[in-house]
Amino acid sequence: MPKYTRPALVGLATATAAALCGLPALNASAEAAAPGGKHVLLISVDGMHQSDLDWYIANHPGSTLARLTHGGSEYTHAETSNPSDSDPGGTAIMTGGNPKSTGVYYDVEYSHKVDEAGAACTPGRPATGGDVIYDSPDDALANVNDFTNPANGTFPSFDENGSIYPKGVDTNPAAIMNLKFNPKTSLNPKTFPVDPRTCKPITPWDYLGDNTIFQVIHNAGLRTAWSDKHEVYASFNGPGSNGQSIDDLFSPEIDSQAVMPNGVPYPQDDDWAHIDAATKQYDGYKVQAVLNEIGGRDHSGKTKVGTPAIFGMNFQTVSVAQKIRSTPTTLIGPDAHGNYTTSAPEPGGYQWVQGKLVPGPVLSSALDYVNAQLGRMVRALHKDGLAGSTTIIVTAKHGQSPQDPNKLVTVQDGPIISAINAAWAKKHPSNQNLIVAGTDDDLWQSYLSDTSQAACDFVKNYLWGHTAQGYDVNKKPVTVAHSGLAHIWAGAAAAHFFGASAHNGHSPDVFGEVQEGVVYAKPTKLAEHGGMNTGDRHVLMIVDGPGIPARVESASVETTQVAPTILSVLGLSPRELTAVKVEGTRVLPGLTDRPRGH
Repeated sequence: MPKYTRPALVGLATATAAALCGLPALNASAEAAAPGGKHVLLISVDGMHQSDLDWYIANHPGSTLARLTHGGSEYTHAETSNPSDSDPGGTAIMTGGNPKSTGVYYDVEYSHKVDEAGAACTPGRPATGGDVIYDSPDDALANVNDFTNPANGTFPSFDENGSIYPKGVDTNPAAIMNLKFNPKTSLNPKTFPVDPRTCKPITPWDYLGDNTIFQVIHNAGLRTAWSDKHEVYASFNGPGSNGQSIDDLFSPEIDSQAVMPNGVPYPQDDDWAHIDAATKQYDGYKVQAVLNEIGGRDHSGKTKVGTPAIFGMNFQTVSVAQKIRSTPTTLIGPDAHGNYTTSAPEPGGYQWVQGKLVPGPVLSSALDYVNAQLGRMVRALHKDGLAGSTTIIVTAKHGQSPQDPNKLVTVQDGPIISAINAAWAKKHPSNQNLIVAGTDDDLWQSYLSDTSQAACDFVKNYLWGHTAQGYDVNKKPVTVAHSGLAHIWAGAAAAHFFGASAHNGHSPDVFGEVQEGVVYAKPTKLAEHGGMNTGDRHVLMIVDGPGIPARVESASVETTQVAPTILSVLGLSPRELTAVKVEGTRVLPGLTDRPRGH
């Protein structure tokens, strides 16, 4: 197995790493108190590539990221799920399963096995097919007027259901720390797909085909917590959990309107995910939740409950910095009058400097921010005496592609879909819409009203046989062959690509890998995720903690392996996860001989 070991470096909780952090070393008895590790702090830095980690460590050798990497096990060829969207990517980390067993192919997907939300339903009748949109539209309070100008439209509420902000009007964003997830009131079941067997809405957690680490850990009598960007990620509770296996779920809605600390909307009048200065503020609430949990309290910091066995969060600031062409990096203030403003916009994404592709100013700032927050967490673990019993895992749900801006070609998929449907309708007048659903970020996936192999091949052949119009990074028109695709799988071949059975009902009827750089969007983005190019899937993977060897592993691993690794660290059996049994997902290499017990 390709690897090398750093003999001079040791783990986070030991004297060397403590000294590097400027913190007192933990004594040997503290090390021995938790031989199997009592806690796991799981961090997903959404969008962060292995190459970003390499660059950051090279330029910041004394950083927290460098110390975690050198003190623990680094996996330099870690890949996300495929598709690499946030939902299947996050679900893979939490279950150990790929879409073929979880049934989760995208955050906005379709299934031939369900009925449409709100559709007429007779129990036991065959499914008619419907959208499976587990995203911000599922929030109980999904439409709040723009605070700056109601004519500009609506946003979902920051608290999802108005429990903190009456009617969703946010005048004190820090109050979001009081948010509590309620499986009965936080989400709107009327937006969920319907189970044709019972005619009842399918909750996000019951849609999963595999159980989750939170279920296994919660059922073992241990405390669980997680913070994420949408409340709908209550799906991580897992099937049959009633949405209650995560004891402390904190998920402020990132699609809500961004509001500065003084209660004034950001001048850019957008959501938290489109202003990188705002994204840092948003991520900061989740960071505070983690710090409170390290301190043995719930995420709000109000109630003493003990540090969870599993807890953590996702960072959004890197992903936002990779995608946006221009955005401010910094919130400035308050001034003497309590007012805030933002720094001037700077370029997002990557740039070429002296022949090297490196993070631009916004992305560099985002990486600095993540590193600083990880540093706060590490210091808190030492301060509270938990470094000797806590394993830290840093990875990413997804990457982002393209990294090279010169490869970017944005193509609007709407005209392509309309043309396919029109061509089909000419031959089949009774079926005007062959493509009924699909999400095309930097991949192609189509769900069809006619799932015959002939219909699937029709879409494949049309896509492959036609060019598409797009725009390069400078917004100049370009033409791409094969509708922007490099490979296409249709019908049975698409299902088999995912390792699923034909007509499983969940996988796309037509699936395509884009030519590197193609993003199906308006020419406003620099990159996207969801696809299967290297930039989409090659992410960082660091594991550091008591008993973790200091080593670099160059063999290929997958983010699915995080789930069984977490259970092994906590002294629980990875085979409690259904995906481990179905897919054979293994603990990360080099960590299989961890001592058991907790």
